[in-house]
Amino acid sequence: MPDALNPPPGECVQCWYHAYASREAHAHLAPREDCPDCVDHMEYGCPDDMIAY
Repeated sequence: MPDALNPPPGECVQCWYHAYASREAHAHLAPREDCPDCVDHMEYGCPDDMIAY
């Protein structure tokens, strides 16, 4: 499994973490509740300052 805290270059730090540490990242959500941070990135894209280099 990839390291959730060390995304490869070109990947969004937040999206990578939410994908590979999903239980921890989404622990505050109710069952079947969408993550507002994930929805924001899906709708508007990832901010340039969150892309790993």
